[in-house]
Amino acid sequence: MITSSSASGLTARHIEALLDFLQGAGVDGWVEDEVIDRFAQSALEAEQAAMARQSRAGLGPQGMQAPQARSHDAGHGMPEPRSSGYSPQDYGQGPVQSRIAGQAAPPPLNLPSLSRAAAPEPQTQAPVVLSGDPAVIPGEQAVKSAREAARSAATLEDLKACLAAFNGCNLRLTAKSLVFADGNPSARVMLVGEAPGRDEDLSGVPFVGRSGQLLDRMLGAIGLDRSSVYIANVVPWRPPGNRTPTPQETEICRPFIARQIELANPDFLVFLGAASAKALTGNTDGIRRMRGHWMDYDAGSRNIRAIATYHPAYLLRSPLEKRLAWRDFLALKQALSA
Repeated sequence: MITSSSASGLTARHIEALLDFLQGAGVDGWVEDEVIDRFAQSALEAEQAAMARQSRAGLGPQGMQAPQARSHDAGHGMPEPRSSGYSPQDYGQGPVQSRIAGQAAPPPLNLPSLSRAAAPEPQTQAPVVLSGDPAVIPGEQAVKSAREAARSAATLEDLKACLAAFNGCNLRLTAKSLVFADGNPSARVMLVGEAPGRDEDLSGVPFVGRSGQLLDRMLGAIGLDRSSVYIANVVPWRPPGNRTPTPQETEICRPFIARQIELANPDFLVFLGAASAKALTGNTDGIRRMRGHWMDYDAGSRNIRAIATYHPAYLLRSPLEKRLAWRDFLALKQALSA
């Protein structure tokens, strides 16, 4: 826990590293200057609630400890139940709590008390949710809803509107933007990544961060740019902290990207990374085995020639692999000119 007092001992480098960690975890704001110790606060609230229950039952601190003292003399016989001294009406419809001699009193639960003598429950700030829709349990019903919504879209504009109204994926609750697509929908080449990152979430445009800048240079090297390609992601919402989308999240979003490919109807598909290739083709090979080989993608009405290559973000971490990605883009250039 970092407070203003403990932070005074940190060096500038430590503070910079901490801020970088928080930014990577998805933190983009703060509520208070001092960190609130919720554990200590909960313990205090529990103690206040216990004191209030003692007051209503007419028991002092010694009265609460008496059953524990008598438990040493209870022997091995069947203990007698002892009433707690209060009725369920004091707590709404909750069950009657009783204490058994010979057993230690359970720790007080951290629950709000309805007693008039209890201390008022402090107001706490609710988690930040960017959508008014409640969270859902990802399952077959959510996938079914996604398929029905995707099939109902007749145009790319309809599909974007369906995604904006779709509440079956919890990622939309934490993401700032729906990152639908960029480029020319009528282009012969469509590139598909995995999911947007922080920069993409802020701008609502795919591949605009460092990996996007590298992708632009790679496209420029074979005579292409964003006006001559169409770019999208399998998952159109940023996962918190730039984590990898779960299989459930990918499965829920897959009908939308499949319909997007079908409506864009490109001549060539480029899967940027193994995640997008696996999600759309079912190929379980790693990217090293998958890349550089042409495959057929079933778009429903026809097959589309597709090739997988390294994700630009991976190339930033492993620059030696750029030579293999360059071969893949040269294969795309050759296919376009054939």
